[in-house]
This record gives sequence, C-alpha cells and structure tokens, in this order.
Amino acid sequence: MKELETKYLERLSDLYPTIAAASTEIINLQAILNLPKGTEHFLTDIHGEYEAFAHVLKNGSGSVRRKIDDVFGNTLSSRDKQSLATLIYYPKAKMELVKKTESNMEDWYKINLYRLIEVSKRAASKYTRSKVRKALPKDFAYVIEELITEKAEINDKESYYNSIIMTIIRIGRAEEFIEAISGLIQRLVVDHLHIVGDIYDRGPGPHIIMDKLATYHSLDIQWGNHDVLWMGAAAGQRGCIANVIRICARYGNLDILEDGYGINLLPLATFALRTYQDDPCTCFKLKGPEKPNKAEMEMDLRMHKAISIIQFKVEGQIIAQQKAFHLEERALLDKINYEKGTIMLDGKEYRLLDTNFPTIDPKNPYALSEEEEDIMERLERAFTGCEKLQEHMRLLLSKGGLYKVYNNNLLYHGCVPLNEDGSLKEVELFGKKYKGKKLYDALDSYIRKGFFALHEQEKQNGRDAMWYIWLHPDSPLFGKNKMATFERYFLAEKETHVEKKNPYYFLLENEQVVDTIMKEFGLNPEKAHIVNGHVPVKRKDGESPIKCNGKVMVIDGGFSKAYQKETGIAGYTLIYNSYGLLLVAHEPFESTEAAIQKESDIHSEMMVVKRVLERRLVGDTDIGKELKEQVKDLESLLLAYRSGRIVEKL
Repeated sequence: MKELETKYLERLSDLYPTIAAASTEIINLQAILNLPKGTEHFLTDIHGEYEAFAHVLKNGSGSVRRKIDDVFGNTLSSRDKQSLATLIYYPKAKMELVKKTESNMEDWYKINLYRLIEVSKRAASKYTRSKVRKALPKDFAYVIEELITEKAEINDKESYYNSIIMTIIRIGRAEEFIEAISGLIQRLVVDHLHIVGDIYDRGPGPHIIMDKLATYHSLDIQWGNHDVLWMGAAAGQRGCIANVIRICARYGNLDILEDGYGINLLPLATFALRTYQDDPCTCFKLKGPEKPNKAEMEMDLRMHKAISIIQFKVEGQIIAQQKAFHLEERALLDKINYEKGTIMLDGKEYRLLDTNFPTIDPKNPYALSEEEEDIMERLERAFTGCEKLQEHMRLLLSKGGLYKVYNNNLLYHGCVPLNEDGSLKEVELFGKKYKGKKLYDALDSYIRKGFFALHEQEKQNGRDAMWYIWLHPDSPLFGKNKMATFERYFLAEKETHVEKKNPYYFLLENEQVVDTIMKEFGLNPEKAHIVNGHVPVKRKDGESPIKCNGKVMVIDGGFSKAYQKETGIAGYTLIYNSYGLLLVAHEPFESTEAAIQKESDIHSEMMVVKRVLERRLVGDTDIGKELKEQVKDLESLLLAYRSGRIVEKL
C-alpha cells in the first residue's frame, strides 16, 4: 500500500510540482468549500413541450425573479422588475420591441445596463472568481469581470463604472453586451440541472429540447420510459421503432421524425393510404390539435392504424423470441376470432370495434406482409443511420442513467418494483434475479449493451431490454400489470383498459417502505429525499406532490398539454438552493410571444418543502466530499515534500 500511495503522490506532484503550488491549491479548495452551495433545478416529464421548457430554463423556476427581488427590494416597482426579468429571459426580442416605442434608447441602455450589472453581481457572489470567469461570454469577458468585481483601490467607483458603460453605449455595443450579460445571469442562477425523465413524446419539440440540453453547462438525466423507448428505436429495436412512430402519429407529431430527424415516412404513408384507403380508421382518432388540412388528417389516421398493426405483429415476434420475458398473454393477435370479429381475454369474449385487418393472416397473425417487412427494414436503417438522433442518444447515454444519488437526494423516473407487503420485488431478467438497486443497475447495463456490446446476442438482448423497460410489468419505468394499447384501440369495455399500478404507488405514504428504498440506495432516511417523476399529480383533485412527511416529492404536474386537464396545472419543478428545498407549481405557459410582448411570466406558486437552519455550503454537498478528499491528498503530498519522500520539481 505504501508503494501504491507513493506512486499516486508522484503522479499528483506532476500537477502540483512544488510546496507553493500544493499549498495554493489547498487554500483555493478550502475557500470553495465555504461558499454557499449552488442552486439545483429539477424538471421532469417535459414531453416535447419545448417552449414551456425553454422558458422555465430561462427563469430558473423563478430563481431569476428572486434574484431581482433580492437586489432591488422595494426600490423598483413590480412592473419594472418584470420588465427586467423579461429582458434577461429574451434580451434580443425584448430590445426589438423597446426600440419601437422608446424615444431615448441611450438612457434606456444606461438604466438597464446598471440593473443587469447589479443582478449579475449578486448571482456571481456565491461562486469563486475562477468559476465565474469560466462562465463569462468570450466577447465581453474582461469588461464584465471589471464591472462585477469590487475594486477597493478605486476611489471614485461610480465614475469608473460609468465610463465603461458609456463607452459600451457610444461604440454601439450595448445590445450585444445586454445579450451577453443576460445569458450570464441565466447561467449563474442555476448551478446544476436535473432532468428526471421523459423528454420525448406527446409534445412537438423533443429534438429542440435535446439540442438545448446539449449546450447546457451542467446537467444529468434520469431516463424516463419514453426516453428509453426512443433509445431502443435508435438502437434499431423494431418494437421500439413501431411504438415511437405510433405515438408520434397519435399526437399529430410525425413532423418530429420527418423534419426534426429527417426520417423518411413516405413508404409507410404510401402503404397506409393504399391499404386503408376505404377505412375510416375511427378507432385511431388523433389526440393532438386538429389539423386544418383534411387530407393530411386522413393520411395521419391511416398511418396511425398501419403502424399500430405492424407494432402488434412485431411485438408478438419479440414475445415469441424472448420467452424469458413471460409476456405470452400480451401477444393478442392470435387470440382474435377473425370470422366473428371477437377476441378472448381472461376467459371472456369481447367484440372488436374494428375488424378490418387486410394485412393479417389469421393462420400466421404475427407475420409481416412483404411490404410491411420492407417498411420496417427501411425504418430500422433510418433510425440507426440518423446522425442527429444518434447524437441525441449519445447525450442521454453520457449524461444519463436509470437513477442518480446526488446531495442526499435519490432521483428516478418511475417506481421501485415492490411486493404487496412493501418488500422489494425480485425480478428475473435473462435468467438472473435482481431487486432494488441491483435491478436498476442490471437494466442500465443492458441499455448500454444495446448500443455498445460486441457480442451480437448481448447486443440484441440489450435492445430487447429497452422494449422490456417500456412495457413490462416488472420494469421500474412502467410499473403496471399491462400496457393496454390494443384494448384502448379496439375494445369499448372500460374494464379492459385498466392498467393496475405496482404497489409502490399506493405505499408512498408508508414511511417504513420509503426508508427501506432509501437504505437500498445507500441513503440515510433521516436526511434524504426521493425525487420522482412519471405519474402526473392531480392537484385539481386535491392530490399533493409532497408525500411521506416530505421524504418523497412527485414532481410530474403535467408539463405536457395532453395532461393539463387531468392535473389542473402545467408542471411542478423543484429548486434546491443553499436555504433548502422549494417546490414550484406552474400555471400553463401561454407562448413565447406573450412572454415577450405582455411580459407574462409563468405564474408559479412556491411551497417550502424544507428550510435549513444553517445555510448549506459547498462543503455539505457531494462535490464538497470530493474536494475534501482532494485537500486530504494534497496535504499528504505536502507532508511527502517536507519529509523528503518526494522531491519538489523546481
């Protein structure tokens, strides 16, 4: 061990070659440990609603407005504060509007530059100068640093700052400077972003959200069931591909595939129009907004039906191949009596609402027709060959996982599979049994195998595992006894539509169960919290997002417009700053245009979940633990230098 320690310290001495260098770094790290912890921002179940997402990201769930209030208190009117907030969120668009009505732009620039500088000073105050310097926009880094840094040696500070600001205005760079400093404020008010699952499906812009996340300064992602579905599609898993297209068709969002990712759907459209041209496809009504173009609506309906039938066939093939999934009862096409137009489920016969199945051979119902096979081959190549989609999946893989433990919070999207008595449910996966954390780790590993495994069977199992995660009763990202897609399309009887939830969802108020989950993931139940997405909280029905005496926070409040009638709000987000935990309930977002022109922010209500008695410092966080370890190692290096065990590299 002594030899290994010496080797490690020798490597460390390459970075800190002298006593002075090691000492300086210890002082720097100790200073960071005593700064207030950075603000963490939690979002979940965004479901493609890119405008609302972008706005919440810009305002930091109210963090920008709180910073403005901290700086100006009662010295600015509420209207002026809102104008300043809108300028920070949308600087370019806001200035274009102002120029149409403002007669003296020089004064306007001067007033707002001073205000923005004061806000940025306050936002930067909880970071080291080094960290702020790294966040500064390149073109104005030196100037902004001068303006936000207190200079004790200058007597007439007002004159000094005023001369810099007037020069910025005089040389015609005020607008660019305002854009730069507004971006800096947005960057500084949130130190780290957590996305607790479901970026994809339902809304029109998941690809736009992914582009935005790719440039975000610090984030992690806990995969949701819809994200894993898209990952499976990108890996070429046919069941996932068919589900992705079906959901896009159902919500009127096929543009995501065609325009967002450049995936050619023309072969599917041609096939659907020809095969179902006389079929009204009434069971496949779209959930998205009505399209003004009737022909386009009719085409989407037919494509919706065509890909749904293909999906049921493909899924039947997967069930036959992966017998270890034990999903035989969910292969339904062989349970149809095609002559009578009925299906047998759980020993009961039901009449189908739609009996037009021109591509199904009753003797071999899961076989794709020649044209369907050709379509699936093309789609498989399109999904696996789309560079933009693969780039987005690489982001999910590099920044994501099925769960995360961070600063005493356990983050995951769905549920921890439980038995009725609240104990961890044992699940079989490819011949091995797992439960709790080990189940999450195994599934996470299989997802990565689906992309990177060298052995073909391992890779195929990984791909099929993504489909398993999407709909299996034992999946922590699904957590229901079945996915009743077929029944919802084809059967009128509501009892067939019921998807029974895992006991987890009924035991969230049971402190013993919640404590068991926390311990399973290595957390102290007295200090920890679970942050959970996936199931919308129906606030209009009186449901609270805060469960189990504040130990669990379910923060899916309906970001997706499709859910807002059920929930009564437009999403919850969570803020964890140095003072504690704040849960924010958002009203629906009108539009970006309204946010700029009317200065209408998302109206939000805040609930204090936990207020700490002493302000949390960096030293109290997971990063703080790492920094303390670095200090410890550097102190060992100092001792080695001073004892002569390691020689300084002067």
